[in-house]
This record gives sequence, C-alpha cells and structure tokens, in this order.
Amino acid sequence: MNFRFYTNAVSQASKGIAKGIFTVGLLLVGFGVLILALPALFAMLAAAVFFIFGAGCVGTAVKIFLAQRRLDKMTSDDSTNYRENVRIHIQDGSEE
Repeated sequence: MNFRFYTNAVSQASKGIAKGIFTVGLLLVGFGVLILALPALFAMLAAAVFFIFGAGCVGTAVKIFLAQRRLDKMTSDDSTNYRENVRIHIQDGSEE
C-alpha cells in the first residue's frame, strides 16, 4: 500500500517554483554573456544611470537649501519688514 504525503497542489506549486527559478537562471546567464560581449555599452549605461540620479539628488538638495534660506529670512529677528505708527486696539468684554 502506497502512502502519498503530498497532494497535486504541492506538485503543481513545486513545478511552478522550478519554472520560475529556471527562467531567472537563464536570464542571469544571458545578461552575463551580454556583459562579457559588450562591456563598454553596459559601463556607459551604468554611468548614465548614476549621472541622472546624481543630478536629481543635487537638484533636490539645492531646492531644499533655497527653501530653508527663504524660511530663515522670514523668521529672522532683525527683519526690516515692520510697520511704523501702528496702533493695536484691544476691546474690553464690558462693551457688549
């Protein structure tokens, strides 16, 4: 008498995992061959990616620095943006 401790679902799942691993393996081998055949092209692509992301980081940092500079100017105590001859009127609660 044979006892099977796995079902058809387990078999299908393991076949699916094996297919996925096989596909990833073939893709990695293919990329490896391409890199061996065309190293200059992949070096240029990598350099372009780093350049684009680096420029984006620099642009974002400059925007943050400029925004911080504007905030510092608005909150500084020695600001010349004050009004002279301004009177403040405070009403009592007794006039109602």
